[in-house]
Amino acid sequence: MPDKSEQFTGEIKITGIAGSPGICIGKAYLIDKEGVEVVEKYYIREKNLRNEVKRFKAAVKKARDELGKIIEDIPEELKKHVHILEAHMVLFKDKMLYGKTIETIEKELVNAEWALKMVVSEIQTVFLNISNSYLKGRETDIIHVSNRIMRNLAGTEEENISNIDKRVILVAHDLSPGDTSQIQLDRIMGFVTDLGGKTSHTGIIAQTLRIPSVLGLNNATGKIKTDDIIIVDGTTGVVILNPLDQTILNYQERDEKYKAYKAVITRSSHVPAETKDGFHIPIMGNIELPSETESVVENGGDGIGLLRTEFLYLSKNRFPEEEELFEQYKQVAEKMAPMPVTIRTLDINGDKAVSYTTEEDEPNPALGLRAIRFCLKKPEVFKTQLRAILRAAVFGNIRILFPMISTYNEILEAKQILDEAADSLEKEGIPFNRDVQIGIMVEVPSAAIMADRLAEVVDFFSIGTNDLIQYVLAIDRGNRDIAYLYNSLHPAVLRLIKHVVDAGKSKGIEVYMCGEMAGDPVNIPILLGLGIDELSMNPSSIPDIKNIIKSLNSKESRQFALEVLNMATAEDIEKQIQDTYGKILYDTIFHE
Repeated sequence: MPDKSEQFTGEIKITGIAGSPGICIGKAYLIDKEGVEVVEKYYIREKNLRNEVKRFKAAVKKARDELGKIIEDIPEELKKHVHILEAHMVLFKDKMLYGKTIETIEKELVNAEWALKMVVSEIQTVFLNISNSYLKGRETDIIHVSNRIMRNLAGTEEENISNIDKRVILVAHDLSPGDTSQIQLDRIMGFVTDLGGKTSHTGIIAQTLRIPSVLGLNNATGKIKTDDIIIVDGTTGVVILNPLDQTILNYQERDEKYKAYKAVITRSSHVPAETKDGFHIPIMGNIELPSETESVVENGGDGIGLLRTEFLYLSKNRFPEEEELFEQYKQVAEKMAPMPVTIRTLDINGDKAVSYTTEEDEPNPALGLRAIRFCLKKPEVFKTQLRAILRAAVFGNIRILFPMISTYNEILEAKQILDEAADSLEKEGIPFNRDVQIGIMVEVPSAAIMADRLAEVVDFFSIGTNDLIQYVLAIDRGNRDIAYLYNSLHPAVLRLIKHVVDAGKSKGIEVYMCGEMAGDPVNIPILLGLGIDELSMNPSSIPDIKNIIKSLNSKESRQFALEVLNMATAEDIEKQIQDTYGKILYDTIFHE
């Protein structure tokens, strides 16, 4: 008679988004994090309005205190992400959430729970058709904060993850930053969620904790029950429910190979990325926060190729002061010295909006008043940042990068304001370093086409492929109906990159790449062949990319790039990559 494992055929595979690499196998632990599901509406008499508002404020205060305690007890390994929780603290007093809820209570004469629910629904409607991860992250933050307030209004208790006393895999509809910061690594092997993505706060913290996670599974909580055996493959974004014995054995073997591979390439990632024929290319890290410099150093990065400076603006209800900016930039410069730190100047509004600017809503923000356009219209805000950067340049090797340049005159105007910032510091007797390299992001087609002239007034180019590909192909990659057309290997994209590289070299300046294209192993043979001088990426990608480069020959890559530039479709190019470099890429990506 066959045993039960042979009789059982209920293995279920669910595919989501790879949140953090690695494999774990164990029992599921389902936690309810969806907040208060049923909210009743009732009307308040005018004489009771003050008490209802006080009840709401008390719930907010209790929620702030709860989060304050979590921040106080945050584990050492997560302290570098404490800013996420601090941003939540700011949201408790956010005009969009806090002020609007009080206003709704008073105007509609309704109970606090219903007012809060209505306000959050309105916010979600506003965010409905927005795909940008920054703005989506803000929506998620508001929901997490409102859920905490709502629980206090309803008098329901929150399940505390830190109280879990057995070795399990968390399964949840969503996990807030407060939830994930309570994870204890000796008990939580990994986690899966219905919501979230790689760049969500949940995904970021999973990567920091280095535990396998799969996010965006939509209905994992409807399929998985507590104590179910599951496999979480955070490398490929797969969760397997009720795995067969052979499946478990296969994944245990893959896990051992993966860990051995990571140990080898992490040890060797501090060795420069040099091809077999001796060509060296710096591999840098993209970061948002000073704390992330540690990840760049740990993964063997040769510097910071892109420091996005928006977070300090997005997490506040005002423009940050010069001293706040200076301290952040100084911290990064000192940590990375003498390696270069490329600071991209402010790129807000458009896809990264701040609520305290007075600009009206734009129908097409991606093509509107954003990045350098915003800064040139707000010269005092721009000058404050530039002063902070010049001051920080005393403490390390800083480069300045202007985003979304589309005209020659924008560069001249930006450099003029930079000169004014330097002059003002000199007059005030404040130490600064004006001897910094100035570069521009090449992410607008007009800048790429005019690269030969723009190269005359800058020290380097940095190609931002995320926007460049969308603008060149007229594709919003957040639009599900056409996202399939977004392809970094489209011949038009590759030809434009080659044009920029050639223009830069003809004027004696280097051309870097800091978009997502730089961190995808499949693209490396072509990028090396096109002549890119430096690649910058998510720090966790650095070891893999260095490993690939060490397996390549630069002369062969140049010849290969010339061949693919003559191809008519991305599909042809992908096939050529597979035929020529498939073995190298397979070994690197799948760690076999």
